[in-house]
Amino acid sequence: MNIDYKINQAISAEQFADLLRRSTLGERRPVDDAECIKGMITNSNLVITAWDDETLVGISRSVTDFHFCCYLSDLAVDLSYQNLGIGKQLQIKTQAQLGPKCMLILLAAPAANSYYEHIGFKQNDRCWVLNRSEKIKI
Repeated sequence: MNIDYKINQAISAEQFADLLRRSTLGERRPVDDAECIKGMITNSNLVITAWDDETLVGISRSVTDFHFCCYLSDLAVDLSYQNLGIGKQLQIKTQAQLGPKCMLILLAAPAANSYYEHIGFKQNDRCWVLNRSEKIKI
């Protein structure tokens, strides 16, 4: 199997949502909200995709300034293509696009939490999340 990796290859919201459904991320992403999915993919400024011929099988979707920090928002690999090193290659290729001082930051899916330490990430207990349904207390 020859997987082809592409940097900032345009993909449709439908392709993105379909891949999320075929991965473990579909259950934690708004795959049935077409407007949100479209905004997620069109407003990302670093997208690395993995292709098996014409089939999108993986994605690393990030928002970054390329110099200080890169938030890797989605790392998804089709379930039938997992454990082949595609996710790791997507991260390597993402990091290769960043400046030498740029941190790669992500929030791990519960089932993948132990994976990231194995490949060199350091766990940080200083992350805070405010969901959109919540308001900043005044």
